[in-house]
Amino acid sequence: MLAAPYASLARYNTWMNNKLYALAAELSEGERKRDLGAFFGSLHGTLGHLLLADRIWLGRFTGDAPRFVSRDRSTGEPIAVMSLSQQLYPRFEDLHVERQKTDVDIQTWADTLTDAALEGSFRYANTSGQSFEQPLWIAVTHFFNHQTHHRGQATTLLFQLGRDPKTTDFVAMMRELGRAG
Repeated sequence: MLAAPYASLARYNTWMNNKLYALAAELSEGERKRDLGAFFGSLHGTLGHLLLADRIWLGRFTGDAPRFVSRDRSTGEPIAVMSLSQQLYPRFEDLHVERQKTDVDIQTWADTLTDAALEGSFRYANTSGQSFEQPLWIAVTHFFNHQTHHRGQATTLLFQLGRDPKTTDFVAMMRELGRAG
């Protein structure tokens, strides 16, 4: 039963991203990129960080980092990651398309998780090259918690920009899917 909640969290990730990107699409580019004092400055910066971090973690989890390298949408060339605050996709439309692709990848990957794998050891190096080893479930929990943390920031930024994402509760999504009472 350890693996089952992660598949639901992957669906929650997609559900919330769909809500946030729909509201962000209503804003002008200037509004999306306005520095509102958040950790990654703007709504666009925050959404961009989430995509970048998700792809880094997917590469670690799957052992196939090249598959999750961000690529320039016009040339197909890999984008070198220099910073966790780097803007991979300056155009919102490109960021949105790439987010949707990555959400599918997250759901596909989460659906393959097993209790045995989650209880096993997981080794990786962070972006500074520091190595870590811990049970996989700790890293996977961090992955989903990180998303929730920064989507909470994005929700606040949307409020500051006059948009209300309404309910963001996991249980609301589960009710919507008919899986919670």
